[in-house]
Amino acid sequence: MTLKFPFDWPPGAQLPEELATLRDEPVVRAVMPSGDPVWLVTRYADVRAVLSDRRLSRNRERPGAPRMTAAAPTKMFQNPKIDRDPPEHTRMRRLMTKAFTPARIERLGPYVKEVVTELLDRWREPPVDLVSEFALPLTLRVICRLLGVPVADQERFRTGLGEAWQYIGELIEVKRANPGDDLISELIGVHDDQDGRLSTHELHVWCTVLLIAGHETTAAQIGSGAVLLMEHPDQLALLRSEPERIPDAVEELLRFQVAGHSLSMLRYVTEDIEVGGVTIPAGSGVVPVLESANVDESVFPGPLRLDITRDARDQIAFSSGPHYCLGAALARLELRTAFAALIERFPALRLAVDVSELRHHDNPFELGFVEVPVTW
Repeated sequence: MTLKFPFDWPPGAQLPEELATLRDEPVVRAVMPSGDPVWLVTRYADVRAVLSDRRLSRNRERPGAPRMTAAAPTKMFQNPKIDRDPPEHTRMRRLMTKAFTPARIERLGPYVKEVVTELLDRWREPPVDLVSEFALPLTLRVICRLLGVPVADQERFRTGLGEAWQYIGELIEVKRANPGDDLISELIGVHDDQDGRLSTHELHVWCTVLLIAGHETTAAQIGSGAVLLMEHPDQLALLRSEPERIPDAVEELLRFQVAGHSLSMLRYVTEDIEVGGVTIPAGSGVVPVLESANVDESVFPGPLRLDITRDARDQIAFSSGPHYCLGAALARLELRTAFAALIERFPALRLAVDVSELRHHDNPFELGFVEVPVTW
């Protein structure tokens, strides 16, 4: 029987059944939604090695490159500047890192707390959907503040990627004429004697990606993390009694449930490589499966047990290597602030429905729950 990837995630907080046996072999053959075959890399050490191996390309425009889905790429990805290899990726990464500095993220801390407080103040009577009434508006407002999207415009692009693409194009022109103290204005003005200036298209793509990925994935992590804690009352009680464990708890929650399917990690093999003693020929597609690596027992003993006292800092929910998530520091800030406030303000927080009623998004690239009704 042909293994299909990505796996179907069961309702609630359970992991796919396939993860229990996937690491019995270092690489596994599967089929993507496009119908193209792919090699799944399953073990932690191999996944990290693949993520840093320059013989595996992210460039989707290579002739014969495997496709994730059968659908034609959107206008945004017809020239996919985010999926490049060195040296072009190195140039882009350097430019983006200059704008995405730790100091800029740190300055967002008070604003994140302000938004968290405002949103939770609106929770008057249960039940409340934790996703639509907390996680999504929190992460959306924070990424908009970082990018410089006016509050009055923040509803314009919630209908989908196409609207976001159009809106960002308009906003870039506004910011060119009237720059502000925000990320888009800084990126417009970026110039380095060696790297050169970001092109208009590169700027457009990156800002749209930051806008969408910068709030949807973190919102999914907030929803999934809250469900995991509510389904593990011993861990939730420990966190309430010892809130100083929140940073460690966030790492464990990230380890336990990655926010996006690893399908987006697809690589193209440019020359024959060996993974775990298996030769993968040039021209093949390879997916390093993050959710499998994060439950590798050789790295995380008792991996299917949620344990907020565990040192899970080696989890790779944000990927690894040259394509490590630029927004990881921002996501951690939002997650820590969100869980600290939820635990302090709603000590009796619990699911308002049976966990089996929770449904994941029906999307090959997106995880997270559609709704998380809670009561207290």
